[in-house]
Amino acid sequence: MARIEFPYPGIEGVDIPDGNLIAILEPRVAPRAEEDDASEVRRALSSPIGTPRLRDMAPHGGSVLILIDDNTRNTPADRILPLLLEELGQGGVAPEDVTIMIALGTHRPMTREETERKVGRSILDACRVVEHRWDRPEDLVRLDDTEHGTEVWVNRLLLSSDLVIGLGHITPHRVAGFSGGAKIVQPGVSGGVTTGQTHWISALYDGKDIMGARDNPVRREMDSVAKAAGLRFIVNVILDRDERIYRCVCGDPVEAHRAGCAASREIFGVPFGRYADIVVADSYPADCELWQAAKGIYSADLALAPGGTLVIVTPCPDGVANGHPELSELGYLPFREIDELVRNGKIDDLTLAAHIAHVGRIVLDNGRRGILVSPGIDRTTTERLHMDYAATPSEALAMAFARNGADARVIVVKNGGDLLPVYVPPEGGNAR
Repeated sequence: MARIEFPYPGIEGVDIPDGNLIAILEPRVAPRAEEDDASEVRRALSSPIGTPRLRDMAPHGGSVLILIDDNTRNTPADRILPLLLEELGQGGVAPEDVTIMIALGTHRPMTREETERKVGRSILDACRVVEHRWDRPEDLVRLDDTEHGTEVWVNRLLLSSDLVIGLGHITPHRVAGFSGGAKIVQPGVSGGVTTGQTHWISALYDGKDIMGARDNPVRREMDSVAKAAGLRFIVNVILDRDERIYRCVCGDPVEAHRAGCAASREIFGVPFGRYADIVVADSYPADCELWQAAKGIYSADLALAPGGTLVIVTPCPDGVANGHPELSELGYLPFREIDELVRNGKIDDLTLAAHIAHVGRIVLDNGRRGILVSPGIDRTTTERLHMDYAATPSEALAMAFARNGADARVIVVKNGGDLLPVYVPPEGGNAR
């Protein structure tokens, strides 16, 4: 019997019979280097990919805008920003000439305490720190549409800054293939229309066709938006399972990001050889609300057979989706139903529609079901979302076995918010 523990206080572990368990998938831990995290960031800053060194790009006496992700991401901005300011200082940029914008996308604003934890007290004292708000039209400016017709609305502060830098981290991502790079602009500091249109593109594809693929239709749109908005330099890190910096890439938003995606696969791309009837997944580190915890669902999808059952275990202290409260009423729907609502103009929030489509494809299409174990979401809300409710992981697993049979094959996905299960066919075998 294998005991599976979850990274959440108050959520008990679950026992899985050895005869049923076929794999435990989790990110790799990077080899311990002699250098510390700061040394890796300094190394990357000293040898950027596709651009001059940042100190040579710095506008002496001019304005610099640094875009950072919010508290739904585990990028260690508090450790990286002082090194970034140090590099900019070598180019003649003083801290008072730097504005840090938290790229909220369509997420809720952060509290003062959350902001201080994210950037660090010294940065709060030294630099102006602001938040992007996608729902304030007066903060946005429209640029030319992309080649493929996406409307481009971005925060106007990007256009009034002499240099725009993006700081983030790179993990596999259902919408963009990988996080990081241009994603700090779209959706990070874009308007809702732009975000909805790019996200809906991803809804037209299965997760396996987008997640873990650097070159895909959504990423190409994001790259176009970021280039138009003036993003010139990125600092992206890849964290291992222990949240140590495995690799840092700096430089051109496309070329450096491409190198970072390859490094990300080294940590998060984990092979498996047989699809499971039941996948039990946590959503760590994306677990503040179900909107974010869906990352664990997307990861689990890649290892789940048609007709299978997905058990997602996540705390969700902020509930379902603060930025998209309509989700609690609409619930997840099969793709054909949400697609029809979009085509008929009955739902105009394409970001919400895409999210519903992504999860609906996984827990409702192809004969599948989803079971949610979350202290932050009650039974009534769970069932309104069109998922099954279980109070504990053990209860959920018993429900899954009752549905899929006592001999059902089980895969456990750990760190589901980041993991990329990669199917490797067995030689001469049948994976299903």
